[in-house]
Amino acid sequence: MSALAAKLDSFFRVSERGSTVRTEVMAGITTFMTMAYIIFVNPAILSATGMPFAPLVTTTVIATAFATILMGLYANKPYALAPGMGLNAYFAYSVVLAMGYTWQVALAAVFVEGLIFIGLSVTNVRTLVANAFPKNLKYAIGAGIGLFLSIIGLENAHIVVDNPATLVSMGNLLAPDAIVAVIGLLITIVLFVNRVKGALLWGILSSTAIAVVWSSMDPNAASVIYPAGFALPSSPISLPASPAPIAFHMDFQGLVNAGALGVIFAFFMVDFFDTLGTVTGLSAKVGDLDENGNIPKKSLTRMLLTDALGTTFGALMGTSTVTTYIESAAGVEEGGRTGLTSVVVAGLFLIGLFITPIVALVPAAATAPALILVGLFMLSNLAHIDFDDYTEFIPAFFTLIMMPFTYSISDGIGAGIITYVIVKLATRKHREISWIMYLLAAVFVAYFVWVSL
Repeated sequence: MSALAAKLDSFFRVSERGSTVRTEVMAGITTFMTMAYIIFVNPAILSATGMPFAPLVTTTVIATAFATILMGLYANKPYALAPGMGLNAYFAYSVVLAMGYTWQVALAAVFVEGLIFIGLSVTNVRTLVANAFPKNLKYAIGAGIGLFLSIIGLENAHIVVDNPATLVSMGNLLAPDAIVAVIGLLITIVLFVNRVKGALLWGILSSTAIAVVWSSMDPNAASVIYPAGFALPSSPISLPASPAPIAFHMDFQGLVNAGALGVIFAFFMVDFFDTLGTVTGLSAKVGDLDENGNIPKKSLTRMLLTDALGTTFGALMGTSTVTTYIESAAGVEEGGRTGLTSVVVAGLFLIGLFITPIVALVPAAATAPALILVGLFMLSNLAHIDFDDYTEFIPAFFTLIMMPFTYSISDGIGAGIITYVIVKLATRKHREISWIMYLLAAVFVAYFVWVSL
């Protein structure tokens, strides 16, 4: 082991957690590859509000790198953070375009939400809520996140498409993007069953190579594989735009005048429970839960505080809510167990800011196989669920199915909590329900009613 590797091993306690520096680096590369799309997708969504695209690219990377490196150095966990998908869409299409608030007011709402999160994290309220979840519900959250990732991967590859008659159906498997994804999936499976290290990463790289070669030869295929446009870069280097047009442009006066408490509440609910669900599910996968199914208090507090600080910093820089990414599961499956994985991810994002033409060559179809297979890996959490006790299994079931079918981690958690309280009361097992679960069930009922109005 080199001197640098030895220092990294000692600082991040790599060997202590059953990993190696090489494994952590490979895990970091894998996580980065599965979520690098956010560099372009987040600006594409937020620019619908009138925010300039180029500064959004810079802001997205800076916010992602800051929060992810904080997760690595402070919490020492292999999880990456970035502006959350779904939350950015809510920011752009609901708050700004539908409700009529300016993007400056929306940023102020995200910033206030982040401050609330910091307060809850410092006072351990979030930790108290997280540890109030029943053990079986926590394992169901992990499995549900896996299925959620799988359907995202299938959708990205257009293997599964929307259908007005049946909601979803099989896509055109002869379409170029589907072919790239299926070939990558087969390559990854063959590597995985033969226990080749870095199978997910090699699958992504193989799919990308196929996509680039095919697109270079066939413009029609290129238009399908790369909907935003395909072009081999004349230079791999590009200088980032200044974030000045959007950084520190929050409108607090407008937020007060608008009385946008509902907006803050919506951001709060989704981010709060998305984060709790993600860190709980990933912790179950890496074996960070104790005998009671709880994440150790110190670890959980640091992870949640990192998420809260990331959201606040992201709002300052000019982007929507920053949250822990479920794509981190890809790096976890590659063996990532420490914050070194997160530091690698953050470093690659910063490098990616200067080589965006190269990063843009990785299409969604190439990362789809990794996301699909992570669903398989995370289903192992179901082995810990008590299938004999229906008052435990039924809430776990609704948590499991509602995440992918509603396209929301927080909605799945809400469905599980409400069902848990109902079935326990129906079987006169009210003593097994903590007061926090009663409170959370009431909050989710109110939330579901509010968003349905």
